[in-house]
Amino acid sequence: MNFTDNDIEQIQNHDLTLEQVREQIETIKRGMSFTNLTEAASIGNGILRFDSNEQNHYIQVFEDKRNSLSLIKFVPASGAATRMFKFLFKFLADFNVSRDTINGYINKNKGSGLAVFFAGLEKLPFFEEVVHKVHKVVPNFNELSYDEKRVEFIKTMLDKDRLNYSDFPKGLLPFHRYKYHIATAFEEHLYEASLYASSNKVANVHFTISPKHNKAFDKEFKYIEEDVEENTQAAFNISFSNQRKSTDTIALTLNNEPYRNSNGQLLFRASGHGALLDNLNGLDHDLIFIKNIDNVIVSKHHKELAKYKKILAGVLIEAQQDVFEFLHILDNEDVKDETCNLIAEFLRDRFNLIIIDKFQKFTVNQKIDYLKDKLNRPIRVGGIVKNEKEPGGGPFWVKDKDGNASIQVVEFAQIDFSSEDQKQIVRNATHFNPTDFVCGIKNYRGELFDLKEYVDVNANFVTNKSILDQEIKVLERPGLWNGSMAHWNSIFIEVPLMTFNPVKTVNDLLKSPHQFL
Repeated sequence: MNFTDNDIEQIQNHDLTLEQVREQIETIKRGMSFTNLTEAASIGNGILRFDSNEQNHYIQVFEDKRNSLSLIKFVPASGAATRMFKFLFKFLADFNVSRDTINGYINKNKGSGLAVFFAGLEKLPFFEEVVHKVHKVVPNFNELSYDEKRVEFIKTMLDKDRLNYSDFPKGLLPFHRYKYHIATAFEEHLYEASLYASSNKVANVHFTISPKHNKAFDKEFKYIEEDVEENTQAAFNISFSNQRKSTDTIALTLNNEPYRNSNGQLLFRASGHGALLDNLNGLDHDLIFIKNIDNVIVSKHHKELAKYKKILAGVLIEAQQDVFEFLHILDNEDVKDETCNLIAEFLRDRFNLIIIDKFQKFTVNQKIDYLKDKLNRPIRVGGIVKNEKEPGGGPFWVKDKDGNASIQVVEFAQIDFSSEDQKQIVRNATHFNPTDFVCGIKNYRGELFDLKEYVDVNANFVTNKSILDQEIKVLERPGLWNGSMAHWNSIFIEVPLMTFNPVKTVNDLLKSPHQFL
């Protein structure tokens, strides 16, 4: 495929090479590579469940070590709030106040979401701000009909020349209303971090954000910093990074030709949350807590939530101690065959690793090399919740193209739902991935792993999107907690559903975990 000089300049401006772009094009042409599910993970089959004594043990493991470790919370926060208001945009586009009634529109269009929104209007965290604004921009607001007031309320929330909430980053949208102030998701993450991601009363929190929101996040932190530090008795080191341009991917037409806009330029798109592996790879800390920006709850639940984060961290610390001890033993020249077998058993029990059949026929040196390779990897401990039919997949046993079995976090987009066998496995799934991880990214010598070496490069997402009414093919990198961590050592633990309260639509803010008053 030939590129013009202008194309080459554009590619280089994205910090990409021609070779990389050609590889992207070939990947898109090959299409989606579906994951081969063999069964769903469950309690006792890849997922652990702890009783209260075990929970207390792991909490204590964490508390004993936390002040000797460098901790950080990593929060993907680049998403805009646009999709939260999708059903409201549709309502504004379709509804004619001179011709229809809101109740009639709801009944005709089965608009249960709209009905919930209007019923809970006064419980929204930004209700008073919207009311104050709408009276400013609509002087005769009080004289309007009931339906007209509701339309103007929504317009005031969403219009670009009013509050323009849909253009906010999710992290800076008002999420929770307290007695004396309104908290953003960004602020809630700081309070959480003080409870479980702090060491010696210092909390490190790293947010990945869109470049256009850099100043807004910085301004918000300066605004709340003094209050948050006083209330938590902790100091905060807040850092931000943007998704790197070099992780963008080229878009193709349905004919597998590079898509070009009206100016003849190529289209490069952000390549999904898997692109954030570069950002994660840039951190230098002993333990990293990962949690999405929209998964927060009001402060009265923070301590209960922190309990389960500490459990995950305690499990990681204990597993890591064992791994490091075994690796030091394997560095010793006098390793016995029995020791190798013991370590293989540990890998099976702790990380659900399937040891290859020919392992027992290996020489001791071959066993040592094999075990070192399997042990010396990044470790993640993931909190898994009972399946409530949320979109996004969960933990499954899978087989790769070489027939090797392992437990992976699998997105629904990676599953071939045209296969009845694969669909049945999904139906049998008992647990869901809430994106709640604690990660260890250093080896037994204290050196950082290069996380790019543990990616399943075949786990890309290839999907169709629309742009200006034209269908295009796009490529997303292996998901951050899916293919990007495919070759990590993993432990999955059941945690309560209360730890998972994402805000995907504005109506989620009406649910009890997001209501304080």
